[in-house]
Amino acid sequence: MTDRYAVVGNPVEHSRSPAIHAMFAAQTGQDLSYERLLAPLDGLAPALRAFAAAGARGCNITVPFKFDAFALAARRTERAALAGAVNTLRFDAEGWVGDNTDGAGLVNDIQRNAGRALAGRRVLLVGAGGAAAGVLGSLIAAAPAGITVVNRTLDKAQALVNSHAHLGIPLAAATLADAPAAQDIVVNATSTSLAGAAAPVDARVLAPGALALDMMYGPQAQGFLDWAAAHGAQPRDGLGMLVEQAAEAFFFWRGLRPETAPVLAAIRAELGAAP
Repeated sequence: MTDRYAVVGNPVEHSRSPAIHAMFAAQTGQDLSYERLLAPLDGLAPALRAFAAAGARGCNITVPFKFDAFALAARRTERAALAGAVNTLRFDAEGWVGDNTDGAGLVNDIQRNAGRALAGRRVLLVGAGGAAAGVLGSLIAAAPAGITVVNRTLDKAQALVNSHAHLGIPLAAATLADAPAAQDIVVNATSTSLAGAAAPVDARVLAPGALALDMMYGPQAQGFLDWAAAHGAQPRDGLGMLVEQAAEAFFFWRGLRPETAPVLAAIRAELGAAP
């Protein structure tokens, strides 16, 4: 019997996750299907319950439901609990289990696909919302020299730093205007790219040859990528993070780790996206 999975969100029609998981399934010989499930903005719980009752094994959760999914999970992995958000659910018989694979996806893309070790590096995380919260724990686990979280409002950045302060590396919070200079890796976790903005911080944050990654991909990320390249940084969009977090979800569901490089190459070729 074919096991059913889906990506659940609103909107969801443009998600690349079905294509990614179809390639993972073919690569690993797994008998599964993966679809898109549009949930009403006020109806995530009924949509998930109906999907699970129909025999589904799990799902990915995308905007705007990651906090709602956290509340619906009977159990949560350590990284989901730290993030306060869930992007992956497994429908176990004894209760739904929530995970958050975003941080692992980001770190794996930076280190494996972009070839940048995080250990000992200065990292700037731009933004303090759900996207930033989902990745900060994994960034810390990669042992950088320190991480500064910058945000439009200082209080929100400080709250995110405080919630991760027990993890043992130097963390700091600042406003966008006070972002530190010469950072080795800059991650844009804000929604500024959705509005076509180039970058929410000044170019002085970029060390020579820094990696500048926007979590968005496709045309939405182009302004940030152009800004990074114009100031001597290595630009990178969020497509690799998307594929890598999907691989983490696949492992969470199936216990198998697919090869991500050929899948990322195929999706990039299909979208005509830059590295």
